[in-house]
Amino acid sequence: MFTRDRLIYKDKEKHYVNRSSWLRAAVLGANDGIISVSSLVIGVATAAVGSKEILIAGVAGLVSGAMSMAAGEYVSVSSQADLEQADLSREKQELKETPENELDELANIYILRGVEKNLAREVAKQMMAKDALQVHVRDELGITEITAAKPLQAAFASAFSFTCGASAPLISIFAFPREYFVIATSLTCILLLGILGSMAAKIGGAKILVPALRVMFWGAAAMGFTALIGSFLGVQL
Repeated sequence: MFTRDRLIYKDKEKHYVNRSSWLRAAVLGANDGIISVSSLVIGVATAAVGSKEILIAGVAGLVSGAMSMAAGEYVSVSSQADLEQADLSREKQELKETPENELDELANIYILRGVEKNLAREVAKQMMAKDALQVHVRDELGITEITAAKPLQAAFASAFSFTCGASAPLISIFAFPREYFVIATSLTCILLLGILGSMAAKIGGAKILVPALRVMFWGAAAMGFTALIGSFLGVQL
């Protein structure tokens, strides 16, 4: 669908937007894996059950969560891909049937961006002469190589990152004594969330403190709430 002209500059600028598609899915999956599975095992642990039951609950949470993330991402991004394909088909038909209208439309886009009228029309002609569909897809529809939907990539990234994140609270079942499990797992996972938030911000070129504190706060809130629920159900049952 897209081609990329390779231009060589003396000083290359560093941009981060090309990482947005995989970074979003990976960060979302890892955060969800840590928070949901750690909350699950902590909630079960506070219900005063044994390590075997905690492990079973954690493994079940990991498997179901990873499959849910993959399926959800695939369905969601596939819907976006279907819309993109429909727009592409429509654009191909319009270029075939009304090329002059499409030329005027592209020229008007450049005019609105600040290009002088005659120059905008000439630029539109030259751009369409090279690859009419690609230029309309990019400048009219706003679809680029970076923003184009990739369902399989999104599904795999989400499932894999969820599994990686969910592995931490599962490992803690074996790493920490039962009597210290809840507090040790909570602190470990909150720390991991902070590290993950900092890494995601660093990769995306943003400041690291606020994203790290944000994810740590909501992770701690989720774990605390499920611990209260687990404690309540443990007493009631």
